[in-house]
Amino acid sequence: MPTTLILMRHAKAVDRLEAEDDFQRGLTARGREDSAAAADALQEEGLKVDLALVSPSWRTKQTFDQLVPLIGTPAVDDPMALYHASTDMLERAVKAVLGPDQTLLLVGHNPGIGGFAHKLAQRCGASDHLPLGYPTATACVFELDGAGFDQPRFRFIYNPKGA
Repeated sequence: MPTTLILMRHAKAVDRLEAEDDFQRGLTARGREDSAAAADALQEEGLKVDLALVSPSWRTKQTFDQLVPLIGTPAVDDPMALYHASTDMLERAVKAVLGPDQTLLLVGHNPGIGGFAHKLAQRCGASDHLPLGYPTATACVFELDGAGFDQPRFRFIYNPKGA
C-alpha cells in the first residue's frame, strides 16, 4: 500500500470585512457545499485518512469538519506554523510526520498549499491536471514512495470549479 498525500485548500470563506480578523474568517454557504462535495469525491476514491495536518484558522478547521466522517476520523494536528505557511514550510511539516503506508491530509492556505501541489505535479508530469491558482476546496492526491517527494505519482484531483 503506497503512502498517500492529500493537499487541500480551505473552502470559500467570508470576506475579510465580514470577520473580526483573518484568522477568524469562517466558511460561506458555498464553502460548506464545496467542502462537503470534496469529501464525497475523496470517499468515492476510497480514501481514508490516518493523520490530518490542519491550519488552526477557523476556515481550515470548518473545511476539515466537513470532510469527517467520510474520510474517517484521523488523528489531527493543527500547529500555528501551518497558518499561511510557505510551500517549503508545508513540505517540512509533512516530512516530519509522514510514514509508510499512511494517508495524510494537509488542509492549508494559498499560496503555500497550491505551490506544494504544483511542485509535486510538476515532478510527475501532471501539471496539466492542476488548475491555475489552486481554487478554494481543491484537493489533490499524490502517492509517494516512503516519505520522499522526489518521485510522486498523481492520483486524483477534485476541483469544485471544474466539477
